Amino acid sequence: MRTALRSAVVLFAAGLLSPILTPQVSAAPIPTGPDGGAAGLAWTAAEDGPQQYPNVAIEWDVPITMSDGTVLKSNVYRPADAAGRPIAEPTPTIVNMTPYTKLGSMVADSLISIPGLSDAVLQFARDFDLSGTAFSGVTDLTKALGGGLIRNFTVDRQLIKSGYTQVVVDVRGTGFSQGIWDILRAREQQDTVEVIDWASRQAWSTGRIGMNGVSYSGLNQLQVAAKRPPALEAIFPVVPSRNPFRDLVAPGGAIGVAFMPMWLAAVNGGKLVPDLTALAQGRFDTRWLADRLADPFTFLDAFFSVLTAPRIDALDPKVAELLDENSAARRSWETDAASIQVPTFVSGGWHDVFINSQTDVYNRIPLPPGQKQLLMGEGYHISNGNESGRPGLPPRMDVLQRAWFDKWLKGIDNGIDKYGPVTMKQEGGGWVTEGAFQQPVSTYRRMYLSAAPSGTAVSAHDGSLFTEPSPGVDRVTVAPGLTGLCSRDATQQLVGIPAIIVGCAEDSRIQETAGLTFTSAPVAEAVTVAGAIAVRLNTVQDATEGYWVATVNDVAPDGRSTVLSSGQLVASLRAIDESRSTRLPNGDYTDPVPYLSLDSRQPTVPGAPTPLDISIPGVNAVLQPGHRLRVDVYAGNFPKGLPPMPLLLETGLRPQHLLLDPGAPSYVNLPVKGNPGW
Repeated sequence: MRTALRSAVVLFAAGLLSPILTPQVSAAPIPTGPDGGAAGLAWTAAEDGPQQYPNVAIEWDVPITMSDGTVLKSNVYRPADAAGRPIAEPTPTIVNMTPYTKLGSMVADSLISIPGLSDAVLQFARDFDLSGTAFSGVTDLTKALGGGLIRNFTVDRQLIKSGYTQVVVDVRGTGFSQGIWDILRAREQQDTVEVIDWASRQAWSTGRIGMNGVSYSGLNQLQVAAKRPPALEAIFPVVPSRNPFRDLVAPGGAIGVAFMPMWLAAVNGGKLVPDLTALAQGRFDTRWLADRLADPFTFLDAFFSVLTAPRIDALDPKVAELLDENSAARRSWETDAASIQVPTFVSGGWHDVFINSQTDVYNRIPLPPGQKQLLMGEGYHISNGNESGRPGLPPRMDVLQRAWFDKWLKGIDNGIDKYGPVTMKQEGGGWVTEGAFQQPVSTYRRMYLSAAPSGTAVSAHDGSLFTEPSPGVDRVTVAPGLTGLCSRDATQQLVGIPAIIVGCAEDSRIQETAGLTFTSAPVAEAVTVAGAIAVRLNTVQDATEGYWVATVNDVAPDGRSTVLSSGQLVASLRAIDESRSTRLPNGDYTDPVPYLSLDSRQPTVPGAPTPLDISIPGVNAVLQPGHRLRVDVYAGNFPKGLPPMPLLLETGLRPQHLLLDPGAPSYVNLPVKGNPGW
């Protein structure tokens, strides 16, 4: 409380019009709108203004010994006085468990901590704007940098100076830590539990622990929060996942062949960089070297196996384990968000690689709104927070993180628990705040795929979407191809890098030339599509295997077709796990979740109809008057997905067929709010 009062005095002295005071003085401003109103301005002033302590003291390579004897290495950042001495008073502690090395974190932190220069660079990044040009995507990256994401990823010196200790730890088998990289599995999760316990018992800690971090360091926050370590009191995961297998490794059973090799190469390369300081001082860790020699390229052998093995029985055992829903690896990768009981602020993006998890995590956490928060932007994995820090936009990511920890670790009544609780950039619209993510089930409706031409697309077949099935029976054909290289899915797989140049990610018309398109009439008024979506396809294969992709698009009056969300499914892996799936009262799926397991594989019968239910990650989008809804269907999605080689060989890369039969219709089931006039 003493720290909270001191912070309040500092903020008041900084000239706030609406000062944040502790509950002993007055109530905090009530947040209003996506930018938080007066409360948002106060949170920003708290982060950007003078802090309680002038300096940061760093203790490098602090060893933390795990229960199995493995030593992890950490950097500990503490508030310091004017002479650079760590303060004696214990503080709340923020833990970041990273595979991207604390060395990398230190370098990035150093670059944004150069007095005078770094602040100027960050402000330039916030102001730099190429919107309206072919390179407007560059602006998304610069504004993400200026939007505070770098402080979520590395360390936040403003946060530390305000009275927090931050601990950055190389996860087992990465950076300078000993051991074999476990990639988010059971042993690594146990390490996180033990690190939290260790941090809570240090003299510099009050015992109140929070966690922060981006991507991998967001996943492990959800994992450990579900284990409920006593000292953990709040988390702030940015672009996390609760199930990386379903989200990224093999969504719909197809392997992500763009992101995975880049990511595995980067982490495996980083973990091989030795501690040169220790080497020069004659204290080099030989156990570290032995561990790296024992497993220099973690999981790369499995990745190459899944793309080269000609038969299922020739797959690497690690791959076979991941394709078994009951395996220890698969179970360890699925976080039970319903077990999370600490305040959780999830920041995600509609085109993030982990989009399938982010709204789902929010819905599953059994906490009241306010103690759980969801922020969804329109960015990619590397551009989270790109729309922030200006009137009408959410506060910066570092600002929200600071306010979150001040509330839950220091007890400061700053109003962050009344923000949102769901703050979203509507695709095709603006920023909104809502009380929930999912629209009521009463808003769901079917739109049926019809062979009748819409006259709006250049595609392998230009069909329509109707509110009722067409009376005739038709069969349309789509062949595998490579137009997916020019798609929003490809941009998503490459974490948003191709979006630097405006093109394929914003307009699907090139990809659609090799696909089936089904387009509605234009909407008569603004219509909202908000929630999970399911597509039912009545398919016919010419082989014992198939691979299907469906996207839901917003089509503008000028013909531009923009993907709102997409899903995919390997046909033989279509068996649905009802325990994980959701249906409407009439039995229609809203989120069909397949087992994605070889033991439930069902090869297709050539020439026979095979119904498939494809889950489309939830959206919040606005179709403006005159816009149309479109469903695209493809027989491939490279590079976002490629079936494991044994299954790909079974497809023979043959054309695939969609049976449009009113007795067994194909349709999209989606939540629509408003009167589209269909």
